[in-house]
Amino acid sequence: MHFTYVNPTVIHFGQGQIAAIKQAIPADSKVLVIYGGGSIKRNGVYEQVSAALDGHKWLEFSGVEPNPTRETLDKAVAIVKEQGVDFILAVGGGSVIDGSKFVAAASKYDGDSWDIMSEGHHVTEATPLGAILTLPATGSESNSGAVITYAAEQSKLCFMSSAVQPKFAVLDPDVIKSLPEHQVINGIVDAWVHICEQYITVPTGNRVQEGYAESLLKNLLVLGQQFDARDSDMWRANLMWTANQALNGMLGSGVPHDWATHMIGHEITAIWNVDHARSLAIVQPSLLRDQIDAKRSKLAQMGQNVFGLAGDEELASRTVDAIEDFYRSLGVETTFSAPGMEKDAAAEAVVSSLDKHGMTALGEHEAITLDVSLRILENAFI
Repeated sequence: MHFTYVNPTVIHFGQGQIAAIKQAIPADSKVLVIYGGGSIKRNGVYEQVSAALDGHKWLEFSGVEPNPTRETLDKAVAIVKEQGVDFILAVGGGSVIDGSKFVAAASKYDGDSWDIMSEGHHVTEATPLGAILTLPATGSESNSGAVITYAAEQSKLCFMSSAVQPKFAVLDPDVIKSLPEHQVINGIVDAWVHICEQYITVPTGNRVQEGYAESLLKNLLVLGQQFDARDSDMWRANLMWTANQALNGMLGSGVPHDWATHMIGHEITAIWNVDHARSLAIVQPSLLRDQIDAKRSKLAQMGQNVFGLAGDEELASRTVDAIEDFYRSLGVETTFSAPGMEKDAAAEAVVSSLDKHGMTALGEHEAITLDVSLRILENAFI
């Protein structure tokens, strides 16, 4: 337990809080509102944003994809530079917020924007940004990380910088009302795996972080079990706050991290455009079974403290089964058949991408080599 932790993002949580951006954004700022496919114009969010920005100078950029591409985001970067934008407002889920972080960073850089992702440029300066969350899942609204896709190269990489941490985030649970069912499910799965990546490692003795991780996992488990009763203010509020807490930095402070499921999942998304959360559900059960000896103690702890399973020699294995059953109860597949490709060729394609991106020693022990990743994928693909 040795760490430094701070989270400077101001959270405005609750119904009607979109109005708070009027005071949160400096009055003399020129604002670029960035959003996705236009759902905010159908669910009333755009109207609320417009009202809150009354008196500000602002313009908008739409069309950010579910897996945001540098090709699209570079167009927004050009607008920021050409129009003298000095504040970015991301209105959307994790993809829009991640994309806005990329825009914020690239707008202060004169080189190739992909340098940010390929570690050719260390981000120390960015256009200030805030976020209005419309899909609880990634926690991007109050952390310093972003994941961006380069479609032409089938690359999906991440970067982190305190310079792109949102100044504020609005979390209004009412926005979930209009979300398609599959997106809400994705949010549950995404938040679940975020917690697992910071929890299913080795025993730490850190009772605060480990206990909080278990509480958040139990929250998601109950929300999944009550999914048919999701049309309630309390259900929505609990999902939105749990997803935020899953990846705002606190949970992972002073404990080892894994993230192998994410790194492998990113490649599946980049190649076949699989939803991010769905790629995680494909990889994680196979990875946990492959690494069960290294993770046995924490899996057993999770089985008892999250799922309420009785202790025995097979507890770790039964915990992985319970995780997989949880995904399947939500209608989420835990195996994958690559379109137009044989299983072995698909697995090799992912491993080739991992190798290309330097993902050759993953996991908390850096024990997941390319050969191990191949084995995990062969057991996950059908």
